[in-house]
Amino acid sequence: MIDTESVYSLLNCGEGTVVEFKTARGGFPHSFWTTFSAFANTDGGVIVLGVKEKNKQAIVDGLTKADVVVLKKQFWDVANNKQKVSVSLLKNEEAHEEEIPGEGWVLVCEIPRARYDQRPVFLDGQPYGNTYKRRHEGDYRCADDEVRQMFADANLKQGSEDARILKGYTMDDIDLATLHKYRRAYDNRHENHPWSEMSDEEFLKKVEAWRKDRETGEEGFTVAGIMMFGKTQSVTDQSCMPWFFPDYREHLNMIEGERWSDRIYPDGTWEANLYQFFLKAYQKMSLLLPKPFRLADDGVTRLEFTPAHTALREALANSLIHARHNSMGNVVVDSWMNRIVICNPGSMLVSIDEFYEGQHSVCRNPLIQKMFVLIGVGEKAGSGADVIVKGWEKQKWMKPVIKQCEEPERVEMELRIGEEEQNGELNGELNGELNGQLNKAQLGTLSFINSHEGCKAQEIAAGLGIPFSTVDKHIRVLLKAGLIERRGSKKTGGYYPVG
Repeated sequence: MIDTESVYSLLNCGEGTVVEFKTARGGFPHSFWTTFSAFANTDGGVIVLGVKEKNKQAIVDGLTKADVVVLKKQFWDVANNKQKVSVSLLKNEEAHEEEIPGEGWVLVCEIPRARYDQRPVFLDGQPYGNTYKRRHEGDYRCADDEVRQMFADANLKQGSEDARILKGYTMDDIDLATLHKYRRAYDNRHENHPWSEMSDEEFLKKVEAWRKDRETGEEGFTVAGIMMFGKTQSVTDQSCMPWFFPDYREHLNMIEGERWSDRIYPDGTWEANLYQFFLKAYQKMSLLLPKPFRLADDGVTRLEFTPAHTALREALANSLIHARHNSMGNVVVDSWMNRIVICNPGSMLVSIDEFYEGQHSVCRNPLIQKMFVLIGVGEKAGSGADVIVKGWEKQKWMKPVIKQCEEPERVEMELRIGEEEQNGELNGELNGELNGQLNKAQLGTLSFINSHEGCKAQEIAAGLGIPFSTVDKHIRVLLKAGLIERRGSKKTGGYYPVG
């Protein structure tokens, strides 16, 4: 609870994303409820009544305690009236009087973030046109589509979008190569399981790619089943997920004027479904980590791995599981030498603090989650966050950063790779501290290029068994020293020895 000392701190810091001052000299301000709705629908915040801000300076109104007691009663009268505010949210102790000695009294209202099943928090009995969100230091009216998305999230307990049964879909819409690759991964994890002897049709029913609604008798492929195993055109059909466009982009060894050095997206060369994208993107991402691992024939079983690989796998699966796939945004993964940013459309269903705490499991796509969990990917009960954070901590890397972004609404997770350990060393080498000599690791990279003319950085990493980021560092040193050169385009080019 915020006490008088904390109020002093708020007054000194001024208004911001989660702090708002409102004068109450003319009575209870009507704009209070707009900010109440905005804070509740975003990340929560503090409203201090009895203060105004002028020229970035907080000025206390000079209200008496009796004045503030009246304000408090007016607050609770409206807060408990559902025709005025859809959800009260506050507990008694979260609306309290505080004295600023020599300046007057204020009413401090600590507005919590509303739970996903309480949103949207709206005003005057009408959600459309009366629902707000907080952006920067302002309150913004939500568009009708944003309100509908909040209602959809609030109704997850009654049924998720990925459980929706699709009409007119048959086995012809399933990419059998994807399904059989998934089944091999399942068999490797569940040796001698009865499901292994089932037909493809029976297996799809077990993993809920096909289901029957017991109340209506309707049955067919689920959105989750088609997204996970379907052919590209089947996934992006208007009746399923027309905006589905997963995108993996690498920004490595960039040539001037190019936006990325490699990319995985629905370009017609592969069946673009969730499982294929997961396998392709994960394998690319893993090359950036120390101790690259090999995959079994099923494409997912790890023959060699580290906690960082496990964390990266969970981070990618977490994005696919929690994405709002029916929005116009799409899952995007951007990889650089020293970081990976995974972005998915939609808002977080728990707060950022709850995410880091773990043990808070609210899933937007529970059937997709189930399909990943069955092959050992994507943790339940909120522990996926623990796996991601601990995997990075064991490498002594910076803690993964997750943030909620607006316009468009999306969640971003940034994973820094070995930045603290490598930056100083790299900067020194590139600033001329080689003294004419290469270390053993650099000589190994040069030797590999000498014997594999035209090789790419990915091939060097795999051949030497070292991280992609380390290879890039060595290549930059060798290029600067004039010992190697790059020839050709980003797709067909590679590295050659000089002389």
